[in-house]
Amino acid sequence: MANLRKLLAMFALVMLLSQLRVHGVSVCHISGFLHGKSGDCNRDHGLVCCKDGHRYPQFRCSPPVSADTPAILTLNSFARGGDGGGKSFCDNRFHKDTELVVALSTGWLHLDGKRRCNKMIRINGNGRAVLAQVVDECDSVYGCDTEHNFEPPCPYNDVDASPAVWKALGLKEEIGVFKITWSDV
Repeated sequence: MANLRKLLAMFALVMLLSQLRVHGVSVCHISGFLHGKSGDCNRDHGLVCCKDGHRYPQFRCSPPVSADTPAILTLNSFARGGDGGGKSFCDNRFHKDTELVVALSTGWLHLDGKRRCNKMIRINGNGRAVLAQVVDECDSVYGCDTEHNFEPPCPYNDVDASPAVWKALGLKEEIGVFKITWSDV
């Protein structure tokens, strides 16, 4: 199941890249590679864990934000003991799986100096829309350590969402990755 999710994530990334190039939008390029280090990785929600010596792409950017910013939705528990690792970056606390909260890729959290911490975003997917609060960074630069649950860096176009967001969009958690759009509120 984890390999299927990894393939789906790669497919979503390739689709998004081709979509961005077709529409002439600037694409975020790899800024380096992180050398993997394995460890005690919580595999809840079918997460991909770092492997020793594997090279993982790093991104210090994200695509421009618009009224319909294309992204991939991934599943994350922000709860204590969940697969999200430590406390949320924006408010230094854990969040229940019933809360409508998300983490944005590094470039989107800090894009153009506009901090999105504790702000609301609108997520559109599966014919539905939901408002969610940005509480964390889905780190697209660092990973493969205790702080990041020994997971690789996030893709540059990731909205990492709580189970409550998935439920509000009518999505089954087993999907693991889903193509969405989002915007600032």
